Amino acid sequence: MLNVINGLLEQYGYIVAALGIMIESMGIPFPGETVLLAAAVYAANSHLNIIGVIIAASLGAIIGDNIGYWVGREYGRKLLAKHGKRLGFTPKRQQKIEGYFHKYGAVTVFFGRFVALLRAYAAFFAGLNNLRYPTFLLFNALGGIIWSVVIGLVGYFFGSNLPLLEKIITNFGYALLAIVVVGGIGLFFYLRWRKHHKHESTDH
Repeated sequence: MLNVINGLLEQYGYIVAALGIMIESMGIPFPGETVLLAAAVYAANSHLNIIGVIIAASLGAIIGDNIGYWVGREYGRKLLAKHGKRLGFTPKRQQKIEGYFHKYGAVTVFFGRFVALLRAYAAFFAGLNNLRYPTFLLFNALGGIIWSVVIGLVGYFFGSNLPLLEKIITNFGYALLAIVVVGGIGLFFYLRWRKHHKHESTDH
C-alpha cells in the first residue's frame, strides 16, 4: 500500500494528499492518515513542500467531512432504516446516539478527526443527527486543520519508520478518545451531583 501511495504522490503530489483524505472523510474506508504521513515524509525528502501538504490535507478533510455531513443529513435515515438493524443500529440505540450528538456533537466532530473510525463516520452521524451546520462547520474546520498540522509535522520530522509511527499515532488516537469519554462521564456525574446537592441546599 505504501509503495502505491508513494508512486501516486510522485506523479500527482498534493492532489493525492487532498483526495486520499477526502475519500476517508466522506465515510469510505481508505487509509487517509497513511496518505498524510506518506506525503509528509515525501516532503521531508524535498519532493513536496510541507506547507502545501498541510493545506491539501486540511482542504481534503474539510471538504470530505462536509460531503459526509450532507449524505448523513439527506440519506442517513433511509440508509439506517434499510441496513441499520443488520449493523446493530436499532431504533433505541439510534435514539441514544441522537441524544449524545445533541449534547456532545461538536466535541465528537473535533476529536473524532484523531481517531480512525470516527474520522470516517463522525461527519455522517453529525448530519444524520441534525447537528447544527454552523457548529459542525466550525469544529470540523478546527479539527481538520489542527489534525493536518499535527500529523503532517510529526510525519515530516519523525517519519523515518512510517509503519511504527502510524501504529503509535493510531494508539494515541484511541487513548485520546478514552480520555475524552472518561472525562465526559466524569463531568456528567459531577453535574448531576452538583444539581442534586443544590436542590438539597434549597430544601433546607
